Amino acid sequence: KVVRRMESMASPSQLHQDLGQIARVVRDVLNDEIDRFIIDSKPDYDTVLNLLDNLAPQLKSRVQLYRGSVPLFEKYDLEAQIEKALRKKVWLPSGGYLIIEQSEALTTIDVNTGKFTGKQKLEDTVFKINMEAARETARQVRLRDIGGIIVVDSIDMEKTSHQQKMLKEFEEAFKGDRSKVYLLGLTELGLVQMTRKRVKLSLTPSLCEPCPYCGGSGWVKSTTTTRIQALRQL
Repeated sequence: KVVRRMESMASPSQLHQDLGQIARVVRDVLNDEIDRFIIDSKPDYDTVLNLLDNLAPQLKSRVQLYRGSVPLFEKYDLEAQIEKALRKKVWLPSGGYLIIEQSEALTTIDVNTGKFTGKQKLEDTVFKINMEAARETARQVRLRDIGGIIVVDSIDMEKTSHQQKMLKEFEEAFKGDRSKVYLLGLTELGLVQMTRKRVKLSLTPSLCEPCPYCGGSGWVKSTTTTRIQALRQL
């Protein structure tokens, strides 16, 4: 089609335009593993059904038009989930937490014990948190659509068996990921290294822009530093 347009159309002309967001979801995401695709717009609903006529007619029954009075994102608590997915700190079920830092070069995920002390010995406590962290890391990476180099700073464990079980947990947790993930193992410093295929911008740069005051660093000069600079200038 592009070649035919090129041969028949006068220059300058647009030869190709990528599909819109709804159509890309149908093309890239909607498959037999999806139970329901809920849409709150009648025109978009009709568009999806028309697309599926050619792409996958068997999936048309899974597309539903939402007519409720409560906004769709509010009904399914998506706004709150998006807010959580933009935060640096993510709590784990036991009281530990992750700190997720994204940069251009790589993403680091730091695992902390937090409020969890546990009733067992320290090694078992650390093992439990690391296992939770492996599952939550895979979930957060998918939710935020993080790509490139990812380094997880797990809590040090002495037992080799615990380290192997944790790596196995990472492998299992990432099995359902559509993007290709390469798990590179555990370093001597207790860092889990992996790469994930980068397809597009992750969630944070897609929905946010750098702070005009700190330039995206997350730091501004302290009041003391600012006061001293002001005095120097005076």
